[in-house]
Amino acid sequence: MRTKIGLWIDHRKTIIVAITDKGEETRLVLSKVEKHLQRSGDSPLKGRYESQKVPADDSRQRTFTGHLNIYYEAVIACLRNAESILIFGPGEAKGELKKRLEKNKMGGRIAGVETVDNMTDRQITAKIRQHFAE
Repeated sequence: MRTKIGLWIDHRKTIIVAITDKGEETRLVLSKVEKHLQRSGDSPLKGRYESQKVPADDSRQRTFTGHLNIYYEAVIACLRNAESILIFGPGEAKGELKKRLEKNKMGGRIAGVETVDNMTDRQITAKIRQHFAE
């Protein structure tokens, strides 16, 4: 059975559409990545204890990276049996996923990587159908 997969990815979620001989299947993979906490401006009320309220930058980065590692592994697990993979999305996540696929010896299956803006589920499915119909 031939499986072609297209996916829209950012750091928050991935929408995966698998096209097989039997039809289409759509999956959603959500990440547990939180927005980076930002330090607020100084004020007389918050002043001296502000550093105790927000974790240090390196610990926040380690947590962020750890969540991304788990997220990307979950996405890659959905792509294992793909013959051809189309990756697209708005930010850096598509490039990061491409590097991980290449590291896992799946880089030869990548049909393309494209930058697109936010899309609805229907637009994503239509783009993938159109790409693999050509």
